Amino acid sequence: MDSSFSNQQRFCQSCGMPLSEEVVSDNPDYCQYCFADGHFTQECSMEQMVDFCVQYVNEFNKDAGLHLTAEEYRQELLRYFPTLKRWQK
Repeated sequence: MDSSFSNQQRFCQSCGMPLSEEVVSDNPDYCQYCFADGHFTQECSMEQMVDFCVQYVNEFNKDAGLHLTAEEYRQELLRYFPTLKRWQK
């Protein structure tokens, strides 16, 4: 494997969570919270996933060094999620 690729940060292609060895599922594109035993753990719309993720805005802010409000974070997720594999049309 190309060593430069392995150093790139990967993100869950459903919720956008950074993927680490601790949280990656049996499918390397998804975290264990979104995908397990060969299928998604929740059937939901992209908007429902955004609503779910917004509750973690404080954790995101802490990790990213930002100060987004829940609504600002929601708008960022609504722009970002369509780029993720699960939500691409």
